[in-house]
Amino acid sequence: MSRRGWLLFSALSVIWGIPYLLIKIVVADLSPEFLVFARTAIGALILIPVAARRGMLSPVLRAWRPVAAFAAIEIGGAWLLLNNAEEHMTSSLAGLLIAMVPLISTLLAWILGDRGGLTGLRLVGLVVGLVGVVAVVGLNLAVGATPPLAVAAMFAVAVCYAVAPTIADRKLSEVPNLGVIAVSLAGVAIVYAPAAVFAAPHAWPSAKVLASVLVLGVVCTVTAFLVFFALIAEVGAVRSTFITYINPLVAVLLGAAVLGEAVTTGMMIGLPLILVGSYLATRKNSKNRAVEGQAAATATPQSALLTAAAAPDCGQPA
Repeated sequence: MSRRGWLLFSALSVIWGIPYLLIKIVVADLSPEFLVFARTAIGALILIPVAARRGMLSPVLRAWRPVAAFAAIEIGGAWLLLNNAEEHMTSSLAGLLIAMVPLISTLLAWILGDRGGLTGLRLVGLVVGLVGVVAVVGLNLAVGATPPLAVAAMFAVAVCYAVAPTIADRKLSEVPNLGVIAVSLAGVAIVYAPAAVFAAPHAWPSAKVLASVLVLGVVCTVTAFLVFFALIAEVGAVRSTFITYINPLVAVLLGAAVLGEAVTTGMMIGLPLILVGSYLATRKNSKNRAVEGQAAATATPQSALLTAAAAPDCGQPA
């Protein structure tokens, strides 16, 4: 990987590792619904003009049905669930549980017919990763640190982040990715606008909360996507998804350093298992590397973009 590639990779790993910390700060003062609206509205106001100037809106509007499905699952549903969950759990635990996405994606691929995908090291990786999830969740629930409903919400978020890229890959592969993101953000902002009015704060939030909302919208959404487009162009779509193995670690470290969140025994045991398991479960075997590498060289980057965005919680559009 080139020096520029490493710089882009490092920047994006941090950018998509900090949303969990910022969400935790914001939901202490603002409702989950209002945060979804504010974040998507900021992103849409910036990206819609960019997409319009590049002529990317018309193709997206023609594919409005799969775009609407993608936006509802990846942004509208997942972000609300994530915001609600972080009202009741630490930001570091939320970021760590998002690391389940590659595992769920592997299971989803198997359910959809990829019977050869769960063999050898991939099967071992899935088992190892699931053991890590059990360690994290089980030990946290055992000490009463996290309500079960909050954990269930994070599982639902991970499922959303695994399902939405499948829609994009199958239905939106020919649609400009920046246009998809811009229209998705705008659509979700419009849908959440009435709820945001009713959930609006009665007084101006603190400067820390306002700054966190702005960073979520401008940096963790708009800037993150632009950096990711550049990363794909520099190193390719497949390598770009490796950020999903770094984001949870960034989230855990930031939660501990900034908010003083405890790094629990479950996290110390489970995080390495989840990351190793995710890597093995999504690892290309020698039989398929040449074929998949050739396909990756000619394919559009939607699937890689939207999968990694989820670990973003850019989305993550996380």
